[in-house]
Amino acid sequence: MKLEKVTNQSKATTKRWYDDACGTALAMELVGERWALLIVRELMFGPRRFGELKASLTGISANVLTQRLEGLERAHVLKRRKLPPPASVQVYELTSWGYEAEEAIKALGAWAARSPDHDPTLPLSSASMMLSLRTMIDREKARALPAMTIGFTFGPESFVGRLADGDLPIVRGEGAAEVHFATTARLMANIVYGKWPIEEAEAEGALVFTGDRAKARAFIDLFALPPKAKVE
Repeated sequence: MKLEKVTNQSKATTKRWYDDACGTALAMELVGERWALLIVRELMFGPRRFGELKASLTGISANVLTQRLEGLERAHVLKRRKLPPPASVQVYELTSWGYEAEEAIKALGAWAARSPDHDPTLPLSSASMMLSLRTMIDREKARALPAMTIGFTFGPESFVGRLADGDLPIVRGEGAAEVHFATTARLMANIVYGKWPIEEAEAEGALVFTGDRAKARAFIDLFALPPKAKVE
C-alpha cells in the first residue's frame, strides 16, 4: 500500500523540528520541550489545577507552564475542563490517548535510572514517587504476596494502591488501607529504595505509620533501583 502525506495535521505538528517520519521524532515534537513530559507525569493520577501543577514542578515559571499546557492541549495529549459546583475551578487532565504515555514514561525512567549521573536525592514530586513504584516493582515477587491495600499521604496529597496479582494500580485520593505511610515523597523514597527502617523513620518524626508492619516490610521489599550501567 502506498503511504500518502497527511494533510490535515493539527497546529501542534505543522511546524516540524525534524524532517523524519519516525514515531520517536514525532514524540519529541509532542512532548520533547522542557517540562512537557513532566507535566504529563504529574497528570498521570488524575486532574490537577494550575497551581497544583506549578507547586509540583520545582523551578517552572507560570508563563512556561501556561505555554506547555497550551501546547499539550493542541497536541491532544491533555484537555481542560471545569469542575462542577461547589469547586467550579478549571483543571487539566490527560486525554485517554495521553494516559497511554505511562508505559513510555516508565520505560524511559527505568532506563535513565541506570545512568551513573542519576541522583536519587534530588527533589521528588508525589506523582513521581507513585509512578516510580509502578515502574520499579518486582512483579514476580509481588505475585507471591497476598493482595493488600496501601495508603500514602504526602502533605495535602493522598494516594491508594492495590497490590494484587503482581500489579499495583494507584489512584489519587483517600481510602481504607491495610498499611498507611504519612510522610513526604522524598522520605518515602528513602524508606522504599534506601530501606530506611520504618521504626527509625518514626523515631525521627519523619513518618507516621499505621497498619500491619509485616505487610509493610513485605511491600517495601518489592522495590529496588536498577544497577548502574557500565560505561565502556
